[in-house]
Amino acid sequence: MRRIAISVAASTMTLSLAGCGVLNVTGDGASASPTKGNDITVGLLLPEKANTRYDRFDYPIIRDKVAELTKKQGKVEYANADASAARQSEQMQNMIDGKVDVILVDAVDAHAIAGEVKKAKDAGIPVIAYDRLAEGPIDAYISFDNELVGEVQGRTLLAALGPDVDTSDKIVMMNGSPTDPNAKQFKEGALSELNGKVDIADSFDTVKWKPENAEANMAKAIAKIGRDNIAGVYSANDGMAGGIIKALKAAGVTKLPPITGQDAELDAVQRVVSGEQYMSVYKSYPDEAEAAAQMAVTKLQGKDIQFDALTQDRVDSPTTKDIPAKLVQVTALTQHTVKDTVVADGIYTVGDICTAKYKAACAQIGLK
Repeated sequence: MRRIAISVAASTMTLSLAGCGVLNVTGDGASASPTKGNDITVGLLLPEKANTRYDRFDYPIIRDKVAELTKKQGKVEYANADASAARQSEQMQNMIDGKVDVILVDAVDAHAIAGEVKKAKDAGIPVIAYDRLAEGPIDAYISFDNELVGEVQGRTLLAALGPDVDTSDKIVMMNGSPTDPNAKQFKEGALSELNGKVDIADSFDTVKWKPENAEANMAKAIAKIGRDNIAGVYSANDGMAGGIIKALKAAGVTKLPPITGQDAELDAVQRVVSGEQYMSVYKSYPDEAEAAAQMAVTKLQGKDIQFDALTQDRVDSPTTKDIPAKLVQVTALTQHTVKDTVVADGIYTVGDICTAKYKAACAQIGLK
């Protein structure tokens, strides 16, 4: 068992649910909490729509897994805050007032949501932090190994720069939202790889992760550094990578520097295939979302053995210590790994990726 804090390195432990028999565990612990049956309501609060993963993957996967685990008697009440912390607070209050049985919350602002987490706790509603570590008395946390995400991005960017990379190579860092604790961990992970090896010539914390904000920040960086002097760009996610590419093209850059990303969005995978974006980080949304659904259902049904097996890591937030957690592993997605990641896992088909615009690029890298 490992413990991590929100500001330090995350555990790299992987727990294979099927491999350790978790999926088939049915026994309850001796100190099991009062159980509920299959007729349960899971409240799901997701943070924004700019990243397509939430509506396309997370919600439907959690909805379907809850239905499977409850013999189609359980349901998911879903709300998306569209990057508004105030809206998410209202949505969570509505779920508390509506007496959902458990809440999965992916916080827009991890600090701002703490009050609603406390209200849910006072109302007897367990809260599981999903993808981002919300503050307040949460019962459990599930996310990807966020510092590892930044490390993978940093290492892959250095590999793209080649064996002759040195401290004269100028890098722009486009980090995520300052209100997102994950963004801090991505940044720390990337810096652990990049510091002392390249010149971080400019760095931004991008408000609300918005691509248009990243585009504006990148335009500032180009004006400061010079369009031909940027060796590479660390972008914390794919949406911002798209904005960065727009800014570079608008500045007249024809040979794009290597650019990182995260989330393996379809348009980003296509940019990787075509060479516009060097890499993304593939995070298995089915693994994270299905485990979150299992955690919610087992928590409600008092299956303590199963819940404990799902949460073998421990994390600390600024407000709560020793939170049961599961940290899911990640993989670098480059031209060489598209087939073994998003295609192999059924996230996209080759047909989804290799549309008419990208057929030649797909053929060139042997994606067919």
